[in-house]
Amino acid sequence: MAKSKPSSAPNRSESDSEQANDRGVTLSDQAYNYIVQSLENGSLPPGTRLRETELAADIGLSRTPIREALNRLMSEGLVTNDPKRGLIITELDQNMVGELYEMRRVLESTAAALAARHATDVEIAVLRQIIDRDETLDDPAALSYNNRLFHQTLYQCAHNRYLLKTLQVLQNAMLLLGKSTLAESGRPSTAREEHAQIINALEQRDPDKAQEVSSRHISEAYKVRLSRFLLDRK
Repeated sequence: MAKSKPSSAPNRSESDSEQANDRGVTLSDQAYNYIVQSLENGSLPPGTRLRETELAADIGLSRTPIREALNRLMSEGLVTNDPKRGLIITELDQNMVGELYEMRRVLESTAAALAARHATDVEIAVLRQIIDRDETLDDPAALSYNNRLFHQTLYQCAHNRYLLKTLQVLQNAMLLLGKSTLAESGRPSTAREEHAQIINALEQRDPDKAQEVSSRHISEAYKVRLSRFLLDRK
């Protein structure tokens, strides 16, 4: 297993796998969060083989919550059962990348339209503060974090718990793509302008415009992503 990893949880017995801590997080949740965070920080990149015993030792849990977390990750598409290698972090092909971005375009544009109807003035102001922060950032990792924060806040602004849950799963799946497209030359300033257009539509309380500019934003991000994906395959 890779060296870089989130802090481990204390060792527990298998019968405790569904017991929650003070924040309502079960041992299975802890294992799930550990693997997602490891995917995000690059210590478990796509193609990495996952072994229950190694994960249990790394996290400090028994195998039962590890198994439950892996089953959940498989249902969400983050983990695949490869016939030759066993359980691995999912590797995306070109079709899967396209499908992922198409779902993101549909769901995020819907969230933007709902946000134009339901977001409070304070929530919209927070979105504006987030993109203003971009002006002070030049590190790709910091820009990526701020970008993720913008989109997560936009999802919250939709005030639809079912859409929010679906988008959170989709956001985790996006981690399979690796580095953000904001690492590409010129993309940060373009994305910032696209984010500003979304906020303008929210401020105008125009759902159709919000949906349109959000859809275009994801389509542009997909073009950059696909270009990098194809170049990396050469």
